[in-house]
Amino acid sequence: MDINTQDSTFLPLQEKIVHNNKTARAIELIILSLLLSMLVYRVISFNDQTHYILWLLATICESCFTFIWILCICIKWNQSSIKTYPDRLLKRVNESEFPAVDIFVTTADPILEPCIITMNTVLSLLVVEYPADKLALYLSDDACSPLTFYSLVETIKFAKLWVPFCKKYNVQVRAPFRYFTRNSTPVEHDSLEFQHEWKKMKNEYADLYNKIEVAAQRPFRCDRDSDFVVFCDVNQSEHPTIIKVISENTDLPHVIYISREKNTKHHHHYKAGAMNVLTRVSGIMTNAPLMLNLDCDMYANNPQVFLHAMCVVFHYKNDPDFGFLQFPQAFYDGLKDDPFGNQLANLYYLLNGMASIQGMIYGGTNCFHRRKVIYGLSPNDQMKAENIRNEDLHKVFGKSFEFRESAARILLGSQAKKENRTSPSSLIQAAIDAAGSNYEYGTRWGKKVGWLYGSAAEDFLTGINIHARGWKSVFCSPEPLAFLGCAPSTYQSSLTQQKRWAIGLLEVFFSNKNPLLLTIKENLWFRQALAYLWVCIWGVRSIPEICYASLPAYCLITDSHFLPKVNERAFIIPVGIVVIYYVYNLCECKLLGVSLRMWWNLQRMGRVTALTTWLFGFLTMMLKLMGLSKTVFEVTQKEHKSTNCGGDVDGVGDNDEKYAGRFTYDKSPVIVPGVVILLINIVALVSGMLRLLKVDYSEIGLGEMFCSIWLFLCFWEFFKGLFGNGKYGIPSSTIWKSVALALFFVHLCRKSSQ
Repeated sequence: MDINTQDSTFLPLQEKIVHNNKTARAIELIILSLLLSMLVYRVISFNDQTHYILWLLATICESCFTFIWILCICIKWNQSSIKTYPDRLLKRVNESEFPAVDIFVTTADPILEPCIITMNTVLSLLVVEYPADKLALYLSDDACSPLTFYSLVETIKFAKLWVPFCKKYNVQVRAPFRYFTRNSTPVEHDSLEFQHEWKKMKNEYADLYNKIEVAAQRPFRCDRDSDFVVFCDVNQSEHPTIIKVISENTDLPHVIYISREKNTKHHHHYKAGAMNVLTRVSGIMTNAPLMLNLDCDMYANNPQVFLHAMCVVFHYKNDPDFGFLQFPQAFYDGLKDDPFGNQLANLYYLLNGMASIQGMIYGGTNCFHRRKVIYGLSPNDQMKAENIRNEDLHKVFGKSFEFRESAARILLGSQAKKENRTSPSSLIQAAIDAAGSNYEYGTRWGKKVGWLYGSAAEDFLTGINIHARGWKSVFCSPEPLAFLGCAPSTYQSSLTQQKRWAIGLLEVFFSNKNPLLLTIKENLWFRQALAYLWVCIWGVRSIPEICYASLPAYCLITDSHFLPKVNERAFIIPVGIVVIYYVYNLCECKLLGVSLRMWWNLQRMGRVTALTTWLFGFLTMMLKLMGLSKTVFEVTQKEHKSTNCGGDVDGVGDNDEKYAGRFTYDKSPVIVPGVVILLINIVALVSGMLRLLKVDYSEIGLGEMFCSIWLFLCFWEFFKGLFGNGKYGIPSSTIWKSVALALFFVHLCRKSSQ
């Protein structure tokens, strides 16, 4: 009998689309051959050099760059993407069969992460196209802020109007700050009923926005006879657990506020600790087999995001290796041309390459986890009721009887009890006990179970551990994009984010979770290990980067060279590498719709980041390994008083883009290496130009001149900062430190050439 391929019963819920990248492979291999040719030239010419150390240093740096390029080729070799079909899912699967999902939204500071951003994320999640009785939203407030709790209570009141409005009129943009913009109006041909409700809803949201803004601008009163009494005289670093059920047994999903216990005697492990508390509390209250975790600024941009996720879940229903589903991190209303290079546009092909190996790495947000995977289960583990002993569960999961019972049900694959799904408020005390600051002592939390401790990049560490146990992951990028967030809109925020990443990744690299060790000892695939290694060594790359950036200046000051001279045949090798690589990179970016200016910003910020924040991260890690420093988790500031981060409702927002994208500076030592590189290359260019007036151009290292000019252009914003005023100028103390180091470098150059 012929099968009707149009019948959704026989059509897949998802398809893996393999991309043809033969041309890209060929170009990448050509660049690799040129890099290897350069190394061969170095070896052959070594005995002909008078500056052996200079030549050796250049050889080592170029060997590092070649190794990094090999890693990139291995990652990008196969390219694929996943396409999902929610319409087929709805025709084939009854809503009653959909698994329950616990949603985790985390926030840590109501100042750096303004509450209105968090509340828009919450609102967008409450109105996704998914049965409300199968969803529970947990908001983790690590600042124990009455403002955050107040904002959540007021938001749920607004949600009771917003959710029916969105569903009645099939609103597609379900984060109010994106739906109601300053100039938005109903379309003329819309019904009078819609226009009336639209205006009413916009006014309601403006009221919510104003309530939160007004509350944020004055000390919060914690009345002794209200729900806020628990926040009276609270200390952010020393307070008991607070759990409040805001909404349950309504047309909305369950909404629960959590502020875990903090005690200065116990390490709270930053975001990883908060995620583990959320896991235990949700395990007791709702115990959904799937968990979605989101940063507070990542709102649901696609109302069908849960249906897209279920396409993957049901497709892999009989596949024991599926561990988690990662949606991409994308950003809304980013600064024009991405002046700080932090919107991750240049990672597209690398991410698709990772997705074609063992799976996409866990990015810390926009990720659906299977609860049993987070509980430490491996793909081949066969759990049976008779094999689960209470004393074993106690050692692994802790003393809470309620949580051990819920964990056993997950490990056995049974559904949570009905009463646990319908009445979270009856389990508050049990949840409070499991959220204690000393609960994890003597258990495997943070070691084998939950989000792992030991790195500021807890997402990366947890993800690599999941893959090492043999799980695979899926990378899904639907249209429209599933989630959109707020990229750092200032240079200082970008510095904070990049520095935390560099330190966290190096903590993984120098631990027993090093990807190369995991591919030997555990089940991490070799190519997947290379992908993880490429990410891990971001900080380490700063060392060859800064050495190579110093070589042109050294050569021009001392009248030496580290690149082939223009009259040598080998001169074509570095020229070929530069031309082919940047043309190829530009073509890749143009295919993604990246402008020429944005491409240039990505290139220059690649150098700036490597020579400042990555280098600082590496040095910090070295101090930590010597016991002279400790990890400090810094929250990245989220901006909301502009069009790029919301709240723009009839003048409610502050839309001033006059200085958007300009570099701002403080007295942080992070930028000192960048200023030094700029200064020594300025000295080198002046020295080279003066020498060019006296001798023939063939006697001057044109390659070195080009490199110095390139670095000067990359650090052009730092050059402007030398003469800037206020926060747009580099502090005089930083300039004097940099000048002293630059003069010391020039002195060493002069002395070595004598």
